[in-house]
Amino acid sequence: MATMESLIGLVNRIQRACTVLGDHGGEGMSLWEALPSVAVVGGQSSGKSSVLESVVGRDFLPRGSGIVTRRPLVLQLHKTDKGTEYAEFLHAPKRKFTDFAAVRKEIADETDRITGKTKQISNVPIHLSIYSPNVVNLTLIDLPGLTKVAVEGQPESIVEDIENMVRSYVEKPNSIILAISPANQDIATSDAIKLAREVDPSGERTFGVVTKLDLMDKGTNALDVLEGKAYRLQHPWVGIVNRSQADINKNVDMIIARQKEREYFETSPEYGHLAHKMGSEYLAKLLSKHLETVIRQRIPSIIALINKTIDELNAELDRIGRPIAVDSGAQLYTILELCRAFERVFKEHLDGGRPGGDKIYGVFDNQLPAALKKLPFDRHLSLKNVQKVVSEADGYQPHLIAPEQGYRRLIDGSISYFKGPAEASIDAVHLVLKDLVRKSIAETEELKRFPTLQSDIAAAATEALERFREEGRRTVLRLVDMESSYLTVEFFRKLHLEPEKTLNQGNQNTDRYSDNHFRRIGSNVNAYIAMVCDTLKNSIPKAIVYCQVREAKRALLNHFYTQVGRREKERLGAMLDEDPALMEKRGTIAKRLELYKSARDEIDAVAWK
Repeated sequence: MATMESLIGLVNRIQRACTVLGDHGGEGMSLWEALPSVAVVGGQSSGKSSVLESVVGRDFLPRGSGIVTRRPLVLQLHKTDKGTEYAEFLHAPKRKFTDFAAVRKEIADETDRITGKTKQISNVPIHLSIYSPNVVNLTLIDLPGLTKVAVEGQPESIVEDIENMVRSYVEKPNSIILAISPANQDIATSDAIKLAREVDPSGERTFGVVTKLDLMDKGTNALDVLEGKAYRLQHPWVGIVNRSQADINKNVDMIIARQKEREYFETSPEYGHLAHKMGSEYLAKLLSKHLETVIRQRIPSIIALINKTIDELNAELDRIGRPIAVDSGAQLYTILELCRAFERVFKEHLDGGRPGGDKIYGVFDNQLPAALKKLPFDRHLSLKNVQKVVSEADGYQPHLIAPEQGYRRLIDGSISYFKGPAEASIDAVHLVLKDLVRKSIAETEELKRFPTLQSDIAAAATEALERFREEGRRTVLRLVDMESSYLTVEFFRKLHLEPEKTLNQGNQNTDRYSDNHFRRIGSNVNAYIAMVCDTLKNSIPKAIVYCQVREAKRALLNHFYTQVGRREKERLGAMLDEDPALMEKRGTIAKRLELYKSARDEIDAVAWK
C-alpha cells in the first residue's frame, strides 16, 4: 500500500499544480476542492499562529495586534529525508527562502501588495510550501481570525466579511476543520467551535484544539474539554502549550519549545494521563494520518471527477479545435479542408438544406415580373409617340405600304427597356449570393477559430461572385440584344396590317395617317413586345442561374485554391493565424488536461501499489 507520506505528498503536488493553473474554484467542483485539506479556524488571539508554527517547527508567521492574518495562507508541508529547510512561495517560484524571518516579511509584504497597508482583508490566498525533515506531509489553510468588533481603519463589515471568508472554506465537504480555542475561554462561546458546529453538526470533520493550557487560573483545568465531556467531537481533542511571550521575545528555537511542551504534559498532574495524546507533534501526526485516511476514502470520487473533467476538456478542445501542425503540407491540407467545409455549408444554403437559397427564386418569381410590369410601354406606344416615331422613320417621303422602319424603331425602343430589369435581377441575385457567403462563413464551425482565413475566403468568394456577375450581365444583355437583332417575322405576317377603313359620306377611303392607323401599329408592337417579355421572363432566370448560381456552386473557390497551392509556408501559417484569445484558451485547457491526466496516473500508481 502507499505510504502516508507518498499519498499526502502527491495531493500537495496536485494542489500546487492546480493553483498554478488557477484550477481552484469557480463553477462546479475543481480538482483542488475535491482534494482534502485542513482549514485552521480560531478567534483573534486564540493562539492560532502559534499552533501552526509549532506544527511546522519554525517561527515564520507575522505577529502583532488586531487582524494579522488578512489573506488565506495555503501552507503545504513537505517532509524531506534530510537537507536544509527552505520555503517557496507560489508567487516567487524561483526563490528559495532559508531564512524564515524573510518568510515572515514576505507574507506581510505580499499581503500588503493586495490589501495595501491597511487592515483590509482579501480572499486571494498566499501559497507557501515548506520543505523540512521536521514536518509531516500536510496541507493547512491559515484563515483570518474571527472577530466580534472592527478596529480603527477597518470597515464595519469586517466582522461579517471575515466570517464569510472562513465559512467559504470550512463548509466544503472535503475540508477538515481545525478549530482552535483558548483554554481560558468558555468552550461554549468559542468562535471556532460555534462555526464548526454550524457547518459540521455531526463533528466528523472537526478536530478541536485547546491552547494556552499553561495560562489557566490556578486550580482550574481543561479536562472536561480535552476528555470530550464539555463538547463531544468524533475525533479527540488535543491540548497545546505554545511558547510564552518571553520565549518568543528571546527567539527560543521551536524544536526546544516542542521539547518543553512534551515535558509540560508529561509532568502535569492534570494532564499526565493524556500526555501521549497532547502537544503539537501529536497534533501534526494525527492530522496527517487522518488526512491520509480521508484521501484514501475519497480516491474513487476524485478519480471519477478527474475522468469527468478529462472528458469535458477533450470535448471542449474538439469544439474549439486542436492545435494546427506546423509543416506546410499539413497546413495546406487543413486550409483546403476548411474551405471544403465552408463550401458544403454554402451549397446547403443554395440547395435548400439551409434557409437563404429560396431568395433567389424570389427574385425570379416576384422581383423580375414586377419590374417587367412597370416598364413604360404605355408611354412609349402611346398614340402621340407612335405617330412621332413612324413619321420620323418615313423621312421626307411617306411610306407606301407599311411603316417597316417605324415598326422596327418602336420595337427596338421597347426591347431596350428590358435591359433594366435584366441587370437588376443580376444584381439582386449577386446580393443574395454575397449574403449566403457571409452566412456560410459564420455558420462553418471549423472556421470560427481562424479569423484571417475567414477574411481570405470571404474576399476570394466575393471576387469570384463579381466575375460571375459580370458574365451574367453580359449574357442577359446579349439575350435582350438578340431579341432586337432578329424579329419574329411570322408574328407580323399573321397580323392584318391593312389600314382600317372608315365610312366617309358613303365612300370607303383608306386613310393611312388616321389615329386608328397609329393605334393599330401601337397595338401590334405591344403584342409583339408582350411575346418578347414572356420569352425573356423565362430566359433571364436561366441565364442568371447558369452564369451565377451554377458557377457559385461549381467553382466559387477554384481560383483561390490555385493561389493557395502556390503560397509559401509562412503565408500558409499566416492564413491559419488564430484569435489570440482562442489560442490562450486552448493552451489553458491543454495544460489543465495534462494536469488531470497526470493526476489520474499518479493517483492510480500511488494509491493502489
